[in-house]
Amino acid sequence: MTAQQLKPTLGLKLVIVFAIANIIGSGVYKKVAPMADALHSSGWVLIAWVIGGVISLFGALSYAEVAGLLADTGGDYSYYKKIYNRFFAFQFGWSTFAIIQTASISSLAYVFAESLNNVVHLPAMLTSWADVNIAGVFYPFKDFNIKLISIVLIILLTWINTKGLKTGAWLGTAMLLLVFAGIFIIAGFGLSSSHSNLSSAFSFATTNNEPVTFSAMFTAMLAAFWAYQGWASVGYIGGEVKNMNRNIPRGITIGIFIVIAVYLLVNTAYLSLLPIQTLENINQTGSGIAAVEAVKVFWGRNGELFIAILILITTLGCNHATVITSCRIYYAMAKEGLFFKKVGKLNKHDVPHNSLLYQCVWACILVLSGTFDQLTDMIIFAVFVFYGATALGVFILRKKMPDAARPYKVWGYPIVPAIVILFSAGLFINTIITQPREAGIGLALMLTGVPMWYWFSRRSAGTD
Repeated sequence: MTAQQLKPTLGLKLVIVFAIANIIGSGVYKKVAPMADALHSSGWVLIAWVIGGVISLFGALSYAEVAGLLADTGGDYSYYKKIYNRFFAFQFGWSTFAIIQTASISSLAYVFAESLNNVVHLPAMLTSWADVNIAGVFYPFKDFNIKLISIVLIILLTWINTKGLKTGAWLGTAMLLLVFAGIFIIAGFGLSSSHSNLSSAFSFATTNNEPVTFSAMFTAMLAAFWAYQGWASVGYIGGEVKNMNRNIPRGITIGIFIVIAVYLLVNTAYLSLLPIQTLENINQTGSGIAAVEAVKVFWGRNGELFIAILILITTLGCNHATVITSCRIYYAMAKEGLFFKKVGKLNKHDVPHNSLLYQCVWACILVLSGTFDQLTDMIIFAVFVFYGATALGVFILRKKMPDAARPYKVWGYPIVPAIVILFSAGLFINTIITQPREAGIGLALMLTGVPMWYWFSRRSAGTD
């Protein structure tokens, strides 16, 4: 009997779609506010977006060389086995399940539900339980109406993606086109509005009259990186991409360039419409979304409805792409006996349906665990450990496999991957210092992979 295998069905265009769809989500609408609160200057906020984009591009270029050489289903999990060892690869895969991708799904679903609430005003639920907490950190029943809709969305997207990758890919393409149309409408009308003050968007004066520090810039970029997070997810579907060694590097690189341009355009519009003090207040009060407030300046209440619907579509599209790609990692692990055995099975549509189910359950639990910003800061803290490891892998593979055919070689070697390694280390340390709670929770979830490795390894050895 022939073993079940994932089938290559995606060309370059859909790889680019997946790359962009995995990136553009809630961050393009929300994260300018915490960045303004960290830097107190619109000009420096734009600089942070540029640096975040450049570092993400450098990371993508480094990733592209590794992916071009080692492309396979499971993405980084498959790469780390060949660069480092099975233990480190497992730690990545488990961290992805425990926090990186599942918390991404939870965060996106949460923002979708918040936006839906702005449109239809969901009735409050379990308000008497809102103060129930775990260690004063987790409030599972706070804003339960939002969390319930988030959970329903995750379950719905999981079900859709059990029907096949092609179905999911074309749905993602349609949503992405709507997102681009909406973002360009905001940028076009915002920048041409009589309310727009373009010079204020490029002002480097700070509202607190203090110089911008390196620590403040790292804190701001923690927010920016959430908006850029997701490009590596394309590697997870490597086994389903035609000519994967060529199309994955090209698709990721093209996608990142497009996203950087879009982010700079729309954030310039936000900063030309809203004073930096207004953005600081949005972040400090925790009420409101920066993009909503910006559009209200020139469209009033109609603009509020427009942007709420756009955020619905954007977060739906990004979450849809994240659900599709992430479950392939656990499938690859299960095929090697390093995850729950049932996860290594495909359904009649050649989809790892049990992997989708496990991912769905944990993502729903994470929805109950925290707020949007708490989840996203934990994700970025965790993911940059592995971005740095991938960039280091470029150096290791050049030494281990010097004569191997490389469809793509990273531009600017060795400087570009070295910058990614140094930046990853700096962001990791700065997050521990400035946001110890988020760093601590993220690290604790990652470290649960150590006992799980020994448990799965023993089980796998016992069945050999």
